[in-house]
Amino acid sequence: MKYLIVGLGNIGPEYVDTRHNIGFMILDELARQEGLKFYNMRHAYYTEYQYKSRMLHLIKPTTYMNLSGKALNHWMKELKIPKENVLVLVDDLALPLGTLRLKPKGSAAGHNGLKHIEQVLGDNNYARLRFGISDNYPKGRQVDYVLSGFDDDEKPELPALIDRSIEMIKAFATIGTELTMTKFNK
Repeated sequence: MKYLIVGLGNIGPEYVDTRHNIGFMILDELARQEGLKFYNMRHAYYTEYQYKSRMLHLIKPTTYMNLSGKALNHWMKELKIPKENVLVLVDDLALPLGTLRLKPKGSAAGHNGLKHIEQVLGDNNYARLRFGISDNYPKGRQVDYVLSGFDDDEKPELPALIDRSIEMIKAFATIGTELTMTKFNK
């Protein structure tokens, strides 16, 4: 069984550790824990590893957030991975920090990365792990907020949330979406 895990984010030093790059941060930590190295390949930084007889293909698109679907589509076709075995890791303004939600499908909710994936795939029937980044910004400052780093009082919470996200990725690949939702969604 093969799975494609897509961490959304933007490439470039100015985006490192920003709220919008939480997908990259989760995959970077997973790679660190498993001793993996990402390679710059077609449309993405790519690595893979075996977990409980499942092959997990991890990508961090190099297309920038607004064209994330291009990388996802390429790797789905290249690796012949069906949509039900794809998991997208995404930041979510609608959820408070500390909230992690796995969903089997859903709307893009204004997220440009998800909008592009939806446009490329032709529907929204793919799983996503929504990582709450809260919505603590003044009206009209959403872009500045998602492209800013986490606040000093939020940073201590991140390692445990990222580790929990990694547990959810592994559960998605082994026990499936529904059981992972039952176990982790609160």
